[in-house]
Amino acid sequence: MSAHEFLTITQQVVQLLREEIYQGTLSGTMPGRNQVAARLGINCKTVEEAMRLLEKEGLLVSQGAGRNRRIVPPTGGIKPAGLRVGLLLWGTSDRSWSFVMELQHQLAMAGHQVIPTRKTLTELKMDVGRVARMVEETQADAWIVLSGSLEVLQWFAGQQFPTLAIFGRSAGLPISKVGQGRPQSMVQATQTLIGLGHRRIVLLIRRQHRLPEPSLGVRAFLSTLEAHGMKTSGFTMPDWEESHAGFQECLKALFQVTPPTALMVDEASLFTATCHFLAARGLRVPQDVSLICWEADANFEWCVPTIAHIRTDMTKVVHHVMRWTANVSAGKRDVREAVINVNYVPGDTVGPAPKKMQYEQS
Repeated sequence: MSAHEFLTITQQVVQLLREEIYQGTLSGTMPGRNQVAARLGINCKTVEEAMRLLEKEGLLVSQGAGRNRRIVPPTGGIKPAGLRVGLLLWGTSDRSWSFVMELQHQLAMAGHQVIPTRKTLTELKMDVGRVARMVEETQADAWIVLSGSLEVLQWFAGQQFPTLAIFGRSAGLPISKVGQGRPQSMVQATQTLIGLGHRRIVLLIRRQHRLPEPSLGVRAFLSTLEAHGMKTSGFTMPDWEESHAGFQECLKALFQVTPPTALMVDEASLFTATCHFLAARGLRVPQDVSLICWEADANFEWCVPTIAHIRTDMTKVVHHVMRWTANVSAGKRDVREAVINVNYVPGDTVGPAPKKMQYEQS
C-alpha cells in the first residue's frame, strides 16, 4: 500500500492549503486558524498543526504571537513535481529510529516518494562499489545519506543527482549537508571526566570516524586530552574489527592489564553491548567505570542510573531536509550546510575515577 493512501485529516488540510498556495488562491498573509477552520468545518487545533507543518516546508513564516503567518510561495507559483527520494541509512536499527520515521512521514506529506534501499551502509560495508550498484538499482531523483563515510560521500558528490548528507564525513564536499556541532560538546564531556580525576579515558568509535583522518569530534576529544598533559595512543582510541566478535575482543584487550576508568562509546547499540560486558565481569557503573554515549537513544529515558550522552536536536534536521527537497523539486541547486546544536547531557553513569579497580582477566 502506498504511503499516500489514507491520509489523516491534518495531512489532507496540509495538501489543500499547499495546493491553494501554489495556485495563488492564497497569497500575502495566511488567514487565521479560526477562519480556516470555519471555512473547512474542522477543529482549530488541526488547522494549527497543518500550518506548523507548512512552516517546516518553508511555505509559511511566523510573524510572532497574535499575527497571521506570511505566505512564501515558490518562484513562479508553479507546484514542482514530487521527488523520488532515495534513502540510504547507516544501519538496520535506523529503520525504527523515530527521526527516520518522522522524516519519511514529512516527505510523504509534502508529495515526495521515499525509497529506502534494500541494504544499509553497514550491510554494504561502506564499499563504494557496492553502494554505486545499489544506487543504480534504485530509481531515485535525489538521495539522502545518513552517516556516510568520506569515500562514500565523495562518490555521491561526483554524481549528477542532488545529494543531502545527514551527519557523516561530508565536510568540504559540494553537496547539501547537515552537520553536528559536536566538537564543543565532546570537549565538555571529556573535560567532565578529567575534572573527576580520570586519566585512562578510552573512545570506542568506528573506523569511518577515525580514518583516513579523525573527524572534528574525535580531534576535539584527542586535543582535550593532550591539552591536559595526557598522551594519546592506540589504547586511547583502539582499532577493532567491526563485528560482534571484534568488539568483544577489543573490550577484553582493554581490561586485561591496565583497564580504563572511563569509556566514551559512539553508538547506543555499542553502548548497550559495553554495559553487558561490564556487568558480566562484575564491574559497576560508575563506581568502577564511567560511561558516556556519543548519541541519544529513546531507551535512555527509562534507564536507571541515568545515562550521560550527547543529544542532537533532530527536529531541526527534519526542517533542513524539507527545505532542501522543496528547493530540489523546484529545480534549484542547494548545497547549503546546516549545523545542528549538540549538547552534552550529564548522567549518573559518570562518577569520580576509582582509586583501585577490581576486575577479572579474560
